Amino acid sequence: YVRMILHEKGLEYDVRPCTKETKPDWLIDYYDGSVPALRHRKECYTESDVIAQYLDFFFQEPSLSGNRKDTTIASECLDGFFQNVVKYLKHTPDGDDEDEQLKAKLEQALAKIEARLLEGSEGDSRVGPFLVGNGEKITLLDCSLSPKLFHLKIGLQTFKNNSIDIPNQFPSIQKYMDTIFSRDSFEQSSYAEEVVVWGWSNAREN
Repeated sequence: YVRMILHEKGLEYDVRPCTKETKPDWLIDYYDGSVPALRHRKECYTESDVIAQYLDFFFQEPSLSGNRKDTTIASECLDGFFQNVVKYLKHTPDGDDEDEQLKAKLEQALAKIEARLLEGSEGDSRVGPFLVGNGEKITLLDCSLSPKLFHLKIGLQTFKNNSIDIPNQFPSIQKYMDTIFSRDSFEQSSYAEEVVVWGWSNAREN
């Protein structure tokens, strides 16, 4: 999410991965060890959404902000989406009654995104593929949603036998994924599929 924003804005950065054992003292002492963390000059910010807002405010070209009203409407369609993804992908055993209930809730969440991708902004028809307004420009919300859809795609393939048929059930989401996953900013910032599988495999065991 944050790295995709950095690529969209053409900003240079260094990535310094760390584990619980290798976090620097300043991060632990002043920021409770929270990650992700962005250090810029003397400033440090944690939490992805806070970092995203900081980057878009101080590095305004290209802007990744949309009309406030349109952004609010688009945000509402994402409420609870990733929570439903997490609950479904983590649940075992696959295919039991609870699993089916979690799947149904995720499908309801996907249906809200599908509907948003078919709508334009107030009084305007849809002209582009993106989430906010009439879809004309990529925004922070797209940078936030795209890795979550990437995790969902891989999780469904790997753990759920493609139990949700996104291309046929949610064709607008599939088209959106094809568009956003092919952007250079996404390709440069996303994790390899095997890393995503490893992370979810660990989550499903706990």
